[in-house]
Amino acid sequence: MEYTKLKYINEYQNESINPSQFPETEFEMYSVPSYDTWHPEYVIGKDIGSSKILVQKNDILLCKINPRINRVWIVSDESDKQNIASSEWIVIRNHSYNPEYLAWYFRSKFFQNYMTSEVTGIGGSLTRAQPKRVGDYPVPVLSREEQDNIVKTLNTLQKVVNAKKEELNKCDYLIKARFVEMFGDQKTNPLGWKQACIGDVCTLKSGTSLPIDKENEGGDIPYIKVGDMNYPGNERYIISSSRFVSRKTAGKGIFNIGSIIFPKRGGAIGTNKKRMTKVPICADLNIMGITPNGELIPEYLLSYFDMLDMRELADGSSVPQINNKNISPLKICVPPLIKQEEFAKIVKQIDKSKLLKSTIRFC
Repeated sequence: MEYTKLKYINEYQNESINPSQFPETEFEMYSVPSYDTWHPEYVIGKDIGSSKILVQKNDILLCKINPRINRVWIVSDESDKQNIASSEWIVIRNHSYNPEYLAWYFRSKFFQNYMTSEVTGIGGSLTRAQPKRVGDYPVPVLSREEQDNIVKTLNTLQKVVNAKKEELNKCDYLIKARFVEMFGDQKTNPLGWKQACIGDVCTLKSGTSLPIDKENEGGDIPYIKVGDMNYPGNERYIISSSRFVSRKTAGKGIFNIGSIIFPKRGGAIGTNKKRMTKVPICADLNIMGITPNGELIPEYLLSYFDMLDMRELADGSSVPQINNKNISPLKICVPPLIKQEEFAKIVKQIDKSKLLKSTIRFC
């Protein structure tokens, strides 16, 4: 296949605007936080605190921040408002290419490997792709007809995947519904269960920061970073890791089987990525773990946290954070273990159903 460099097909010329100079004008804004909703924000100029870049319909946006997450967005031009975007996006514009084809290509693992290969920053959510280097990355040269056919095929497959995801979401809703049915509301405790503070029935701690040292590589303990919790789907368990380390290297950063882990800093806490460990793991410093001490079983504890919006628990600092002080005082119902185990059996049956539903076959 023939390739060219991205900078050779990109027709975008950088244009910026200071929305605060138009205080009463409403803008259609493509911000990084709104990406997860797949819809832009609508904000008046006086509420926008920094300059933005001008974009137009069918521009493709590649996110510079933590490119491992692989955010790719096509400007949809949903309204008659001026389209603007955060400067954290790299804008790609080409009138000859099918924008959906380019978006599919930029989401590919092949291109993502390029995006994550030459980043700047100290690591984690603070890494950034370098626009000049991105301009040198390869893009296939195909006829418009070939692009359109590829888009048609991939969009059809995506519809099947979306339908499967919806089925999986229904399974998660079912777990939450059964949790409330069996144990009631945790705040009002209508069933009169014994209650305790999380800190009294669980061990809470943060992970550890390991140096990038060849002597620390190897071993059989997965070392989990926040990025490892961003895989797609509704899996309740950790199924990927950045590297493996020895128990000696992991040290106090180990979380035992049945620990509940989740991101504790920055925007990641709003992703509601809460996972249960099936094997002992070592977690990054930006991850918090909660291990039940015997009065609670992991499936019950995970479902308890699944009912919470972690953003509401974060402190009010410039970089929101969840820590022991936020979590330890939380009240949790402590039903008899036999009741919790009954719930765990239900969860396992639903998980089996999810596994069957997640198997997609194309004939």
